[in-house]
Amino acid sequence: MSFARRGKFTIFMCILQIVFIILFGVFGDYDPAAKPRREDKSSDSTIGMYPMFQDVHVMIFIGFGFLMTFLKRYGYSAVSINLLIAAVIVQWALIVRGVIHQLLHDEHKFTVGVGDMLSADFAAATVLISFGAVLGKTSPLQLIIMGLIEVVLCQINEYIGLDKLKAEDVGESMYIHAFGAYFGLAASRVLFSEDIEKSSKEGAVYHSDIFSMIGTLFLWIYWPSFNGGAASGDEQHRALVNTYLSLAACTVITFAFSLCVDKNAKLDMVHIQNATLAGGVAVGTTAHMPLDPWGAMLIGSVAGVLSVLGYKFLTPVMASKLKIHDTCGVHNLHGMPGVLAGIAGACAAALANYDKWGESLFEVFPGIAPKYNTSDYEQYHDALQSGWSAGLGRSPHEQGGYQFAALGLTLVIAIVGGALTGLLLRLPVWDNPKGDVLFDDGDFFIVAEEGFPSSGEFGLKDTKEDTRIHLMENE
Repeated sequence: MSFARRGKFTIFMCILQIVFIILFGVFGDYDPAAKPRREDKSSDSTIGMYPMFQDVHVMIFIGFGFLMTFLKRYGYSAVSINLLIAAVIVQWALIVRGVIHQLLHDEHKFTVGVGDMLSADFAAATVLISFGAVLGKTSPLQLIIMGLIEVVLCQINEYIGLDKLKAEDVGESMYIHAFGAYFGLAASRVLFSEDIEKSSKEGAVYHSDIFSMIGTLFLWIYWPSFNGGAASGDEQHRALVNTYLSLAACTVITFAFSLCVDKNAKLDMVHIQNATLAGGVAVGTTAHMPLDPWGAMLIGSVAGVLSVLGYKFLTPVMASKLKIHDTCGVHNLHGMPGVLAGIAGACAAALANYDKWGESLFEVFPGIAPKYNTSDYEQYHDALQSGWSAGLGRSPHEQGGYQFAALGLTLVIAIVGGALTGLLLRLPVWDNPKGDVLFDDGDFFIVAEEGFPSSGEFGLKDTKEDTRIHLMENE
């Protein structure tokens, strides 16, 4: 078995990387601003986005990785497989995005610059969110297959939403967070087995929760860059401020409600590690809009309540009644807050008006911008000062409808795509983990014996609270 798995995994990953190299060799090229012999030295460069990209890069490789280390016997996998998935997906996303946005539009090459690197990291975030839903229940091969399929679907969904429906989502709360969450949940439902319910290895220990909190802090600190990285000018400035305030308000409310819903009036680290970030997701779609500071704080507060209540009451029901086992609770951190963000964006669009928004109305929503050579275009557009171009001439209410349509489309593609992908992943060829190897690093890693909890150390009915009590008694 180990020989077959070794050969299968090694051959598959090597072939995959060779294919990537060939595709980049045939179809890839530098961004024009990165070429050594530039014909047009005045062409725009995205090099100024590098600080934002680096912030997002830290979120992808450190934030997401450490956030998932809460499982007592799965820390190696949480961080290391996170690294592997992200490394594969950023390459694949550049290819897929190049085909959709450039090769299909009669361009001979797809280009790679800092802006494209940022988009590739966003695509990796989508897959890593889904990874959280199936954490501990899938093999590395299954996860790579899932990621390859998911990137294609999420990029098609984003292309339809942004380019065809003109539904704006600057922080990608719909196109990344909601999509990744419901794709992962659908796959998790199809992959569900009785072994998952019986496993005694899913709980946390004191130090694993601390490591997970490190991931939370990295994500919390850099989330404004995630929401504002793709924006510019005053829109970017608002995105940074709105996200900052939403996260702060969400954190306060999370602590308040976490203690409130516990029968012993104690804080739950599951809430602190996850729900404190929900404000960053919930404000993503509207981050660059003139919400006013109080509006961003209100969205963050609602997200905190929604997330805590989801972890406390909804997650157990989903597991017991619907057989949807959500290891990291992505439904509460990414799914519901992502839907909240989409609804907030649709409402903001429907209520938008030129008197309050000024020209930002046309910059934020190109679909609302007047059509060329119309009376509204002549009235509002100044060729020397306006930062917007002719649009589709939609009314705010029409734009709100398109925002809702994009949210609905995202949920449909994510759920159907995730379920079909889950069916594919059930094939035994992908080395599906079963029984005692679930939630256990020992199946795929050489694990140091010292400090690694033995499989039966805490008993079959071990829970996170029982684990902490056990450790305290030993001390």
